[in-house]
Amino acid sequence: MPKQVDREARRRDVVDALFRVVVRDGIQRASLRTVADEAQLNIGSVRHYFAGQEELMRFAMRSMLDRVGARLQRRVDALGDLSGLPAARIRDCAVELLSELLPLDDSRRAEVTVLVDFSTAARTHPALDDLARETATGTRSLVRRILTRLDTAGGLRAGLTLDTETERLTSLLDGLAFTAVLRPDVLDAATCARVLRAHVDGLGPATA
Repeated sequence: MPKQVDREARRRDVVDALFRVVVRDGIQRASLRTVADEAQLNIGSVRHYFAGQEELMRFAMRSMLDRVGARLQRRVDALGDLSGLPAARIRDCAVELLSELLPLDDSRRAEVTVLVDFSTAARTHPALDDLARETATGTRSLVRRILTRLDTAGGLRAGLTLDTETERLTSLLDGLAFTAVLRPDVLDAATCARVLRAHVDGLGPATA
């Protein structure tokens, strides 16, 4: 009896191979041929699961967004109701969650590297533009949700504007992530974590 192949599992295997190529060699090297070689498949097999380069790239970026988004949602749900907690503990929760967006370990570094490469490529590849936009708006939306919960629970000092603080913190996260991936010799994981911690602590009431 012919061996049955799980189509979705095989597509995920190909995408994981693409991610490895992107992390190791950059998105410019992620051709159907190099991805097939990385996945230990012939190129015809890759074309069986993906009509072409564009479909593969879109599926891969969608997969990464879903992967990161699902993990973040689990972390958000786990926070529960923050009201009644000390302000310092509330900010601890915020830092723990926001740290998921930074390359603080090998797994997150690989994820951020892929997202940075895909988002950069979208500037000249219209087929990726909507997904790159979703990446940017998703980060901003998450930051605003966190700051709103902090504010409601008393974790933000009086006088801060949610719109402005959302943009400030989003820009900080983007800057840390991009620099740490592109120039890890300049910005390491420990410094990323320390800068995020200092920023979030600086949002709290002076007496907290």
